[in-house]
Amino acid sequence: MGRWISMLLVGGALAIPVEPALARTVARASSTLHPPIARIEPTPLKTFNPARIDNYYWLEQRENPEVLAYLNAENAYADSMMAPTKPLEAKLYQEIVGRMKPSDVTVPYKLGDYWYYTRYETGGEYPIFCRKGGKADASEEVLLDGNRLGRGHGYFALRSMRPSSRADFLAFAADTVGRRFYNIGFKNLATGQMLSDVIPNVTANLVWAEDDRTLFYVKQDPNTLRWYRVYSHRLGEPVSSDRLVYEEADSTYELEVDKTKSRKFVLIESEQTLATEVQYVEAAHPDGPLKMIERRERNHEYWVDHLGGAFYIRTNNQAPNFRLMKAPEETPSRAHWTEVIGPRADVFVEDFELFRDHLVVLERSQGLFRLRIRPMNEAEEHWVDFGEPAYVTSLGDNPEPDTEWLRYEYTSLTTPESVYDYNMNTREKVLKKRDEVLGGFDPANYRTERIWAVAHDGAHIPISLVYRKDLRKPGRNPLLLYGYGSYGISTDPEFSSPVLSLLDRGFVYAIAHIRGGEELGRSWYEDGKLLHKRNTFTDFIDCAKYLVRKRYADSRYVFAEGGSAGGLLMGAVVNMRPDLFRGVVAQVPFVDVITTMLDSSVPLTTGEYDEWGDPNQKMYYDYMLSYSPYDNVKAKAYPNLMVTTGLHDSQVQYWEPAKWVAKLRALKTDQNRLLLITNMEAGHSGAAGRFERHKMTAKTWAFFLDLAGIRN
Repeated sequence: MGRWISMLLVGGALAIPVEPALARTVARASSTLHPPIARIEPTPLKTFNPARIDNYYWLEQRENPEVLAYLNAENAYADSMMAPTKPLEAKLYQEIVGRMKPSDVTVPYKLGDYWYYTRYETGGEYPIFCRKGGKADASEEVLLDGNRLGRGHGYFALRSMRPSSRADFLAFAADTVGRRFYNIGFKNLATGQMLSDVIPNVTANLVWAEDDRTLFYVKQDPNTLRWYRVYSHRLGEPVSSDRLVYEEADSTYELEVDKTKSRKFVLIESEQTLATEVQYVEAAHPDGPLKMIERRERNHEYWVDHLGGAFYIRTNNQAPNFRLMKAPEETPSRAHWTEVIGPRADVFVEDFELFRDHLVVLERSQGLFRLRIRPMNEAEEHWVDFGEPAYVTSLGDNPEPDTEWLRYEYTSLTTPESVYDYNMNTREKVLKKRDEVLGGFDPANYRTERIWAVAHDGAHIPISLVYRKDLRKPGRNPLLLYGYGSYGISTDPEFSSPVLSLLDRGFVYAIAHIRGGEELGRSWYEDGKLLHKRNTFTDFIDCAKYLVRKRYADSRYVFAEGGSAGGLLMGAVVNMRPDLFRGVVAQVPFVDVITTMLDSSVPLTTGEYDEWGDPNQKMYYDYMLSYSPYDNVKAKAYPNLMVTTGLHDSQVQYWEPAKWVAKLRALKTDQNRLLLITNMEAGHSGAAGRFERHKMTAKTWAFFLDLAGIRN
């Protein structure tokens, strides 16, 4: 799973009153216009000589009133410091939500005898899950109303709304805290009544068997949050009697459940950074024995689907950029695999979709996606044509295999999210929906480019960027550079209507496709992890310098943004080259790398040794120490900084950014802004509501615009 961020902007602040007595114990501040100064309590942390001294280790106590008072004092200070930009913030928020349709509906997809879709009502924050029987124009049946379920909760997230195999029941997962512990509920779709069955405090990963009564789900360890047990629940039976299907004993692995396209098998996938193992059970016989595809082996990753009496396997065996194999249903082990799509040095096999008569492969070449259509009868294959220099395409909802129509999604920095149906025989392309952007948006006013920066070691780094054509002033535009660069997660150039508020005020927006992602294939990821991790940071710095040199940016007004592992990126680059940036926003940043990776009780740690290294080994300890943002704060000038976190964050604990800010306050030599904003009601992804989450977007944009001298 990783310390990844699932949306571009996260967070949200609550300015909760601080008890004066407590505030004085943690902060030296006579008013909210003076920053709270966290008290120093040196704690030696010794793994190797010399011991590290952590002055703010005491902040790692979520229930301590003194800690909560400190976080509230920081919120109050941030609120006071941003008071002058409140009118701009309010205007930005209205702009952003004003571009969104008050009510909206997704394109229906067919599953069995029904068409399913999600819609949003005017004034509603949460999705309403619906279906229509027989035809897409039949009368609507509301299956689940997220607005009713979320009423009265400070935080609410609804996930995994899944109809059973015969569409008689609905399972869904709801989180009311933000720590990604969900309660699974059930609804009888024939009667409209909620069932008494409730599965508490589990993940939102669930699939139905084909008996219309059995649900497979994954439970996480309550402390480390590792997904480690798969259970099956039979409707009407006590949750306490749920059957343990499989437990993953290796602490470096996590579990997921899935279902094949054929609906014949439920898959249980054990995954870690460098290896995969897939077992399966017949979906019609959910109590049957588990069978193995291929046993785990270090450095072998594979993913499986099934259709037409055969398993299809995407594997990196003898193929660093992956290839596609096929195996008989009766003998699916590697000894019986035959090649369908071979390995290529310059093309990464990202995903695939199975149909009765076609195979669709999602590939990535030179950092850009392409859809490869191959008939099962081995007739001539072809690729879907897109025609933009920088774009993103992905496989859409395709649950039914017996069709000649492929659904895919398409977007670019200038093209809103679009859903297409594509006839794989005739090559006809039908636009089913393009997200409507209100407020007079015209894509012809904007230009997107794809350029390449040269890294310090000669590597060529792709950069996707967009700007408003009539406001482009070479060498004089403020620029926001976004980056992530970890876990092999690619940061693709998707449309973002909130970004228009920056572009329409003269900003250039750019994405640095730095090493650590997988934009240029597996080697791009390998060159940005473990003992090559510093490449991620130097690539980002080289991109910023290149954009200035090529006059896409005014050197005085270069800004940067990143979240989670991208927040680690922000922390590292402001230590290495603080002079390059006017302002930086680090969202839920993973900045205390060594302390976290040494603590096996902290969520996600043991499963990530192959990403960051194991600091119990001196080689990795020393290398981490060379870049860990918290450990490398020095007495020097830093750019203006806004740091966000969530008190209930389960992926990057709130104390990492809190400690980092406390140390920066004590050591930095400048008078620039340093703000810590803690959402006291949410976790890693911040506010979950459709509109509510953009309050933090507006606050972030106001921070950047004010620093750029743009105040309207």
